[in-house]
This record gives sequence, C-alpha cells and structure tokens, in this order.
Amino acid sequence: LFLDRSDAVELPIKFIPRHAGCYHCQILLKSSCDVRVYEIECVVNRDHAEAELEFLTPAYQAVIQDIPVSNMSSQDWKLEAILEGQGFYGPPLLHVGLGETALYPLMFKPIAEC
Repeated sequence: LFLDRSDAVELPIKFIPRHAGCYHCQILLKSSCDVRVYEIECVVNRDHAEAELEFLTPAYQAVIQDIPVSNMSSQDWKLEAILEGQGFYGPPLLHVGLGETALYPLMFKPIAEC
C-alpha cells in the first residue's frame, strides 16, 4: 500500500503540559466509511539548560565523567552514542530501563596538550 502525499491531511495538535511526565492521548477519527484511532504518547522532561563539561587532565591520562540519562517514558530505551572529537571515548550503546537513570561514562584521554 502506497499513499500519495496529496492525500495527506494535517492534523495540528497543541499540547501544553503542566509538569514533566508521560502523557497519553487517543484521537478518534470517524467518517461514513472508516473509523481510525491514533494513540499518541508525549514525554515531557524537565527543562534543562545547555550543559558544558570541562575536562582537566594531564596529557595521556584519562578522565571519566558519568553523565546521567533519565528515562521517564513508558518503555525501555536503547540509545546509540555517536562521539565526535579527538580523545573522547564511550560505549556505543546505552540501555535505560523504564523509569530508571543510567550513567553514560564519557572518557576524555588527550594524546597531547590541548
């Protein structure tokens, strides 16, 4: 089944959460020949300002910073980490269970002064 984009209809939704959490919603669409139910889940995290990490270590010596990742959704997370920048290392995957906080160990090991 292929859908033509010209048959698409936008359904704007405005969502104003009062608190962090997981919000569930059902949208029921009816016509004379069809009934559809769409389930929507919105996950709202607390406001976070930009974070900045500063690593200070002698050349060739590693320093590790554990970064907390909180999962407030209704399902387990399997996250892929993509690190950019010379001297940064960490596991490629991170599993965060429902309602849990996992620590991502970000390591910085400089090979020269920088």
